[in-house]
Amino acid sequence: MSRTLILAIVIAAIGAGGYFYLNQPDPTPAERLETAAEEAADAVADAASSAQEEASDAVDAATDQATEAASSVADQASEAASSVADQASETAQQAGDQVAALAGQGQELLTSWIQDGKLDPTSFDYEGIMTSLQESTLATELKDQAIKIVNDIKESPETIVQKIQELTNLLTQQ
Repeated sequence: MSRTLILAIVIAAIGAGGYFYLNQPDPTPAERLETAAEEAADAVADAASSAQEEASDAVDAATDQATEAASSVADQASEAASSVADQASETAQQAGDQVAALAGQGQELLTSWIQDGKLDPTSFDYEGIMTSLQESTLATELKDQAIKIVNDIKESPETIVQKIQELTNLLTQQ
């Protein structure tokens, strides 16, 4: 009888549990929202943790790449600076040579005018000086400035001494 009684109690308990389970009321909207909020909070926490790990990994990878890139850029910048310095030095030397050559040409032109008697305080051969200026290989800017001074002498012969000095300074780059 005790077995039957225990078995009857177990069956009754199972039946009562099943009855309560099947007749359990649907959760209220507030309970559903609370459950959804808890699930969403858990999902957000999991996503945040995962994102933090991925961000940490990305930062480590980016740091490694940035270090390698910075080293490469520094090497390239050093090489470029050296190359630019070499080119600048070479260009400065060439410019110096060109200035010296132009000053030499100007000096030769001026000397020929004086020796030929085309330019001195007592005589002035406008046509001869202009022809030799036009045929010269002087730089255009230098040639234009010299032509202006020669034209000034033609227009104001009384300034010839001053203008000869300007022309001398221009053509010898003093």
